[in-house]
Amino acid sequence: MFCRNCGKELVDIPRVCLSCGAKPLAGSSFCNGCGAPTDPLTEICAKCGFRLGKAEARDISHSSRLVATLLCLFLGQIGVHRFYVGRLRSAVGMLVLGILGWSTVWIFGLGLIFLIPVWIWTLIDFIFMVSGDMRDHEGNLIRKWESS
Repeated sequence: MFCRNCGKELVDIPRVCLSCGAKPLAGSSFCNGCGAPTDPLTEICAKCGFRLGKAEARDISHSSRLVATLLCLFLGQIGVHRFYVGRLRSAVGMLVLGILGWSTVWIFGLGLIFLIPVWIWTLIDFIFMVSGDMRDHEGNLIRKWESS
């Protein structure tokens, strides 16, 4: 991967380029696939064919998509996957609903009022995790399956 601002080669996906200090995908002067100079209006690199459109200019989270997906699958009812990606307010909301649901489910099924929304919320989060559209607390997409 290359910095779109200065064209220097990057190791992994750093938050800022060590050569120029800019976010690596924020610039538009170089291809982030091969490092060749490009026009700011170019959508595909003429040298390597790499797509340079706005879809590639998003920041990528340092959280592991695999870990977040597994946490969502096995502990999603209590919001552990949201704690992992730093979305604390919604994680606490899921935790409270999960605890209320499981602690009152034995009272004539009253807990289902809390559990059904949590199950739906967890299912939606799981779909977002698997598809790579889940965002962390900074708004970065969680795309990498391995941890950094």
